[in-house]
Amino acid sequence: MAVWLLRLLAAWAFCSWAAATELQLYTEENPPINFSRDGQPDGLSVAAVRELLRRTGDSGTIHVVPWARGYKRAQSSANVGLFVTVRTPEREALFQWVGPLLSTTTSFYARRGSGLHIDSLESARQAEMIGVPRDWYSQQYLEREGFSNLHMVSKPHSMLEMVLYGRIPLMVYEDQLLPSLMAELGASMADLERHYSFMHSSSYIVFSLQTDARVVRRWQAALDDMRSDGSLARLHEQWLPNDALPVPAD
Repeated sequence: MAVWLLRLLAAWAFCSWAAATELQLYTEENPPINFSRDGQPDGLSVAAVRELLRRTGDSGTIHVVPWARGYKRAQSSANVGLFVTVRTPEREALFQWVGPLLSTTTSFYARRGSGLHIDSLESARQAEMIGVPRDWYSQQYLEREGFSNLHMVSKPHSMLEMVLYGRIPLMVYEDQLLPSLMAELGASMADLERHYSFMHSSSYIVFSLQTDARVVRRWQAALDDMRSDGSLARLHEQWLPNDALPVPAD
């Protein structure tokens, strides 16, 4: 083989190695998009992230932790990713964004037969207490709207149990994800009543601001390829068969 070709191949291999990045990736217990099964991360977004690691050549470890912990790490360290993260004006400047992966609608829920009638933000503001996962977009949104009756929990499971057992009267959650959470706890959707829907949003993979922007660009390109070749649609069909793919980011 010609010397120039050997040098070219060596240079290409070095550049490919140098471009790859070791990432710490955080997610939470929020089925069916991300959760742990037999001690291993699983779900729609976990499958997507693993495929993105394969396509980009990056390596990474996925940690399932309480949301507030991953949210803090993704604002303070280089080469850290967090998924999935709802994109809101408050968060826009905190992260670098890759997505969207899915779209959801968020509503108020109460235990069936509670007698509550929530048909607006104003009526929800009068409730004794509303459960929200700590540092979720829903907490941030409702605080911005002046809510002072929020009860923060570490993960959605705790919030749902508190509503089902009558410890708090109301909670907020995504319509598309609630059936899986209910099933995980052995409960039925018939045990709850959906009230006012107050937010439509899209969820993303985010990277810390300290992460090299080239990493973010190649992840977005790889996700765009997954959308184009149908692999992202197949993941949605597997995990959220009744919901459409989100509109691509501009």
